[in-house]
Amino acid sequence: MEGTHIAVIGAGSWGTALMKLLSANAERVGWWVRNADIIEHVRKYGHNPNYISAAQLDAERLDMRTDLTAVVDAADVLVVAVPSAFLKAAFDTLPKGALQGKTIFSAVKGIVPETNQIVGEFLFEHHGVRETDFGVICGPCHAEEVAMERLSYLTIACQDIGKAKAMGDALNGRFMKTTLSDDIYGTEYAAILKNVVAVAAGISVGLRYGDNFRAVLVSRAIQEIERFVDAVHPIQRDINEPAYLGDLLVTAYSTFSRNREFGTMVGKGYSVRAAQLEMNMVAEGYYAVKCVHEINQRVQVDMPITEATYRILYERISPVVEMHLLSEKLA
Repeated sequence: MEGTHIAVIGAGSWGTALMKLLSANAERVGWWVRNADIIEHVRKYGHNPNYISAAQLDAERLDMRTDLTAVVDAADVLVVAVPSAFLKAAFDTLPKGALQGKTIFSAVKGIVPETNQIVGEFLFEHHGVRETDFGVICGPCHAEEVAMERLSYLTIACQDIGKAKAMGDALNGRFMKTTLSDDIYGTEYAAILKNVVAVAAGISVGLRYGDNFRAVLVSRAIQEIERFVDAVHPIQRDINEPAYLGDLLVTAYSTFSRNREFGTMVGKGYSVRAAQLEMNMVAEGYYAVKCVHEINQRVQVDMPITEATYRILYERISPVVEMHLLSEKLA
């Protein structure tokens, strides 16, 4: 993206990881950071004090600001990495039409709870963004491994493949490889559903279920994901591609997964609120399961894993009871 100004919106784990990747390939990258103290810390010490502090950042390459409108106005391409629960509130501060004509890639792995929409749908309907100007950045990849410079892979989805390739080139590097897709709906929904499954996997860990059970859980989960994405956006896709199956595997099994950690706490007996306070980070799967449950009232797909997780988190059904019932359904 030579000559194109890119900006990242969000200073959490993924926002920080993306800044590390993008700044390696660009002379200057914009960064919207809500807290001015973080900006001062990055300028002084070269890392984000709150998220993946192992990621070394070259402050000389970062145009960091707390004014979201200024960051958006200065950029041609925006990479959104704000947790979905806070996305609407952040974007409501922008002037009308501020995002029109911008190319926007979402690295958000959740549904906007106020509207029950994936990020793409939310931007199309509420901010006038065109489908061909929108893309998705998805896994399989953990921000923590990017910080450690371990070999990682990202999938870049956009209906305009030229824009997908340009973003892929901006992210590619010594330890990052990218592949391209045109499935903006399937990749985004799959990225959301894998967080729900990771919560369920974590609950099973907390209840001391073994690897054998989780293998069956994840095997059935990819089938559940395929049924759902085919119902909401039926196109030809290979659900075994890394953007779908690979992202599910890394999120359900890795100890870096916030959603798996959250589920593990719930399985051990923590209340939802206690688990959230203990983690001090957003587990997108908590919000996603409610939104997917509500969307599924319309599409009516068989989703036993999602429904079991919903009942545990929102109806306060005992994890012991629900996981036992789920284990019978997965056979």
